[in-house]
Amino acid sequence: MSVQQGWAPQQFTPESTGASATTRGLMEYLDSVAVGELLDRHQALLFRGFDVTEAGLADVMPALLPERLAYVHGNTPRTKVSDNVYTSTEYPPEYAISMHSELSYAHAWPSRLLFCCVQPATTGGATPLLDGASWLAALDERIRADFGGGVCYRQYLHGGRGFGKSWQATFETDDRAEVEKLLAEAGVSWEWTAGNALRTRQVRPSTLRHPVTGEEVWFNQADQWHPATLGEETMRELAAIVPADELPQSVTFADGSPIPDEYVLEIREKGLALAVDVDWRQGDVLVIDNVAVAHGRRAFAGSRRVLVAMSR
Repeated sequence: MSVQQGWAPQQFTPESTGASATTRGLMEYLDSVAVGELLDRHQALLFRGFDVTEAGLADVMPALLPERLAYVHGNTPRTKVSDNVYTSTEYPPEYAISMHSELSYAHAWPSRLLFCCVQPATTGGATPLLDGASWLAALDERIRADFGGGVCYRQYLHGGRGFGKSWQATFETDDRAEVEKLLAEAGVSWEWTAGNALRTRQVRPSTLRHPVTGEEVWFNQADQWHPATLGEETMRELAAIVPADELPQSVTFADGSPIPDEYVLEIREKGLALAVDVDWRQGDVLVIDNVAVAHGRRAFAGSRRVLVAMSR
């Protein structure tokens, strides 16, 4: 699938499904259809008008997420609110979050993501969506060529006190042996440093072939891990307080050579410009194919609560 002008997630409402405008009605509808086939066909499904609450989400998720996953090795700040259900990324609301596929920097990633809007923002706060094939096609040929060898991601995770996330929060354990087991299984190299901190390094591809469609999609988070997207003032402030080798995350090409600032700025800007916004309404539930479709967040004002869960 390639996103064309006017593309939007496939929307399901009580009127279009013939179901009652309740969580129970949505559950009954989901029991009558093949969700996997719908997602393969449309890549993004928006269920609107069923008044799904935070408490009622647990009843809906089994039909939409067959095997919920923990957010282990996740690099963004969020809060776990129940069994493998989290708040969406808790970055300051005045900043947009650029397009990305969840955990695309890791050795394994969820195939599906679910979002539930408990409280929409007063203004802004949409979740933009963009299919990875269109994003890849929109990038300059030199960027696609230079990224062909893959991407090297580096993390510095403090041991409980410091800048960024701790390794305990990242891996949801305080057992070093368990962390080492997870890293070894993922093919990640690591070292423990002074102060009980952890450094990791892993090389991953920049693109991926979708397992169903066979399309090549842009599938990395180089722009999010690169300091250039923070802005010059923030980069200077960080350099003044954090040594370069203690940045929570950084990225290079696979061979260790630097990724030019202008590359990641183009990647970020084109992704956000091409994306289609989902403007939230309270009770909305959105499910996306995490390989086919990238997501982000628009800046917003007011309180906003969107919950996230993921599945194989």
